[in-house]
Amino acid sequence: MSVKKKIYLSGPIMDEHPELAATWRERAKEGLRDHFTLLDPMRRNFKDREVDSANEIVEFDLQDVRDADILLVNYSKTSIGTAMEVFFAAHDLGKFVVAFSPFCFQDCSPWMVRYCTKILPSLDAAIGYIRDNFIVRHVE
Repeated sequence: MSVKKKIYLSGPIMDEHPELAATWRERAKEGLRDHFTLLDPMRRNFKDREVDSANEIVEFDLQDVRDADILLVNYSKTSIGTAMEVFFAAHDLGKFVVAFSPFCFQDCSPWMVRYCTKILPSLDAAIGYIRDNFIVRHVE
Protein backbone atom coordinates (compact mmCIF):
# COMPACT_ATOMS: atom_id res chain seq x y z
CA MET A 1 0.00 0.00 0.00
CA SER A 2 1.53 3.29 -1.06
CA VAL A 3 1.24 6.48 0.95
CA LYS A 4 -0.98 9.13 -0.61
CA LYS A 5 0.80 12.22 -1.93
CA LYS A 6 -0.13 15.41 -0.10
CA ILE A 7 -1.50 18.50 -1.81
CA TYR A 8 -1.52 21.92 -0.14
CA LEU A 9 -4.44 24.17 -1.19
CA SER A 10 -2.87 27.60 -1.62
CA GLY A 11 -4.93 30.67 -2.43
CA PRO A 12 -6.31 33.95 -1.13
CA ILE A 13 -7.91 33.89 2.32
CA MET A 14 -7.26 37.17 4.12
CA ASP A 15 -8.65 39.54 1.47
CA GLU A 16 -11.14 37.06 0.02
CA HIS A 17 -14.80 36.53 0.82
CA PRO A 18 -14.85 33.53 3.22
CA GLU A 19 -17.28 31.60 1.03
CA LEU A 20 -15.11 32.05 -2.08
CA ALA A 21 -11.99 31.02 -0.15
CA ALA A 22 -13.74 27.84 1.03
CA THR A 23 -15.78 26.85 -2.05
CA TRP A 24 -12.90 26.11 -4.45
CA ARG A 25 -11.09 24.18 -1.72
CA GLU A 26 -14.16 21.99 -1.16
CA ARG A 27 -14.40 21.32 -4.90
CA ALA A 28 -10.69 20.42 -4.99
CA LYS A 29 -11.16 18.02 -2.08
CA GLU A 30 -14.09 16.35 -3.85
CA GLY A 31 -12.02 15.86 -7.00
CA LEU A 32 -8.80 14.71 -5.35
CA ARG A 33 -9.46 13.17 -1.93
CA ASP A 34 -9.76 9.61 -3.20
CA HIS A 35 -6.08 9.54 -4.27
CA PHE A 36 -4.45 12.35 -2.27
CA THR A 37 -4.30 13.83 1.22
CA LEU A 38 -5.42 17.47 1.09
CA LEU A 39 -3.88 20.09 3.37
CA ASP A 40 -6.37 22.95 3.72
CA PRO A 41 -5.11 25.99 5.64
CA MET A 42 -8.73 26.91 6.43
CA ARG A 43 -9.00 23.89 8.73
CA ARG A 44 -7.41 26.08 11.38
CA ASN A 45 -9.59 28.69 13.04
CA PHE A 46 -7.21 31.65 13.17
CA LYS A 47 -8.43 35.20 12.78
CA ASP A 48 -6.48 37.30 10.32
CA ARG A 49 -5.13 40.64 11.48
CA GLU A 50 -4.82 39.57 15.11
CA VAL A 51 -1.26 40.16 16.29
CA ASP A 52 -1.07 37.09 18.49
CA SER A 53 -2.02 34.72 15.66
CA ALA A 54 -0.06 36.23 12.73
CA ASN A 55 3.13 34.25 13.34
CA GLU A 56 1.15 31.07 13.95
CA ILE A 57 -0.81 31.49 10.70
CA VAL A 58 2.37 31.87 8.67
CA GLU A 59 4.29 29.09 10.41
CA PHE A 60 1.45 26.57 10.15
CA ASP A 61 1.00 27.42 6.45
CA LEU A 62 4.74 27.07 5.82
CA GLN A 63 4.72 23.72 7.61
CA ASP A 64 1.90 22.55 5.34
CA VAL A 65 3.95 23.65 2.31
CA ARG A 66 6.95 21.69 3.65
CA ASP A 67 4.77 18.61 4.20
CA ALA A 68 3.11 18.77 0.78
CA ASP A 69 4.31 17.01 -2.36
CA ILE A 70 2.33 19.33 -4.65
CA LEU A 71 0.77 22.78 -4.34
CA LEU A 72 -2.61 23.46 -5.95
CA VAL A 73 -2.84 27.23 -6.27
CA ASN A 74 -5.86 29.46 -6.83
CA TYR A 75 -4.32 32.37 -8.73
CA SER A 76 -7.57 34.27 -9.26
CA LYS A 77 -6.32 37.50 -7.70
CA THR A 78 -3.15 38.99 -6.31
CA SER A 79 -2.36 37.59 -2.87
CA ILE A 80 0.88 38.23 -1.01
CA GLY A 81 0.53 35.09 1.10
CA THR A 82 -0.19 32.89 -1.92
CA ALA A 83 2.76 34.34 -3.84
CA MET A 84 5.08 33.76 -0.87
CA GLU A 85 3.88 30.16 -0.52
CA VAL A 86 4.47 29.55 -4.24
CA PHE A 87 7.97 31.04 -4.10
CA PHE A 88 8.89 29.08 -0.96
CA ALA A 89 7.56 25.82 -2.40
CA ALA A 90 9.14 26.13 -5.84
CA HIS A 91 12.34 28.07 -5.21
CA ASP A 92 13.36 26.84 -1.77
CA LEU A 93 11.87 23.34 -1.73
CA GLY A 94 11.66 22.35 -5.41
CA LYS A 95 7.97 21.42 -5.16
CA PHE A 96 5.64 20.92 -8.12
CA VAL A 97 3.20 23.87 -8.26
CA VAL A 98 -0.04 23.59 -10.27
CA ALA A 99 -2.07 26.80 -10.48
CA PHE A 100 -5.38 27.71 -12.05
CA SER A 101 -6.12 31.25 -13.14
CA PRO A 102 -8.59 33.26 -15.21
CA PHE A 103 -5.69 35.45 -16.39
CA CYS A 104 -4.19 35.04 -19.85
CA PHE A 105 -0.44 34.59 -19.93
CA GLN A 106 0.20 38.29 -20.67
CA ASP A 107 -1.76 39.33 -17.56
CA CYS A 108 -0.02 36.93 -15.17
CA SER A 109 2.72 38.17 -12.89
CA PRO A 110 6.12 37.09 -14.25
CA TRP A 111 6.85 35.81 -10.73
CA MET A 112 3.85 33.49 -10.79
CA VAL A 113 4.70 32.34 -14.32
CA ARG A 114 8.28 31.64 -13.24
CA TYR A 115 7.48 29.75 -10.02
CA CYS A 116 4.30 27.88 -10.95
CA THR A 117 5.21 24.69 -12.76
CA LYS A 118 1.92 24.79 -14.69
CA ILE A 119 -0.88 27.37 -14.91
CA LEU A 120 -4.22 26.11 -16.20
CA PRO A 121 -7.42 28.04 -17.02
CA SER A 122 -9.73 26.43 -14.43
CA LEU A 123 -9.90 24.42 -11.23
CA ASP A 124 -11.35 21.47 -13.16
CA ALA A 125 -8.39 21.55 -15.58
CA ALA A 126 -5.95 21.67 -12.64
CA ILE A 127 -7.66 18.73 -10.92
CA GLY A 128 -7.55 16.78 -14.17
CA TYR A 129 -3.87 17.60 -14.65
CA ILE A 130 -3.01 16.43 -11.15
CA ARG A 131 -5.06 13.25 -11.53
CA ASP A 132 -3.50 12.50 -14.93
CA ASN A 133 0.07 13.08 -13.78
CA PHE A 134 0.28 12.12 -10.12
CA ILE A 135 -1.95 9.11 -9.57
CA VAL A 136 0.23 6.02 -9.56
CA ARG A 137 -1.30 3.44 -11.79
CA HIS A 138 -0.09 -0.11 -11.30
CA VAL A 139 0.63 -2.05 -14.48
CA GLU A 140 0.01 -5.77 -14.25
